[in-house]
Amino acid sequence: MDNQPYNPLHGITLKTIVEQLVEHIGFEALGQEIKIKCFTDNPSIKSSLTFLRKTPWAREKVEELYIKNKASFPE
Repeated sequence: MDNQPYNPLHGITLKTIVEQLVEHIGFEALGQEIKIKCFTDNPSIKSSLTFLRKTPWAREKVEELYIKNKASFPE
């Protein structure tokens, strides 16, 4: 049974979220939108995922940005 049918992030991994954001808006825009070092100082997907998995407040900001921009991503 699906416990979260109305959760827009259900079934989407953090890695997918970060990869799609980087692909569509880039690290520079991510760093401007969410001011954290993993997006501004020598950014990479791996370092961003490591930080976001350990930092709930930052992960929430990234998830909110993803939801806000998801409509503009090609399917």
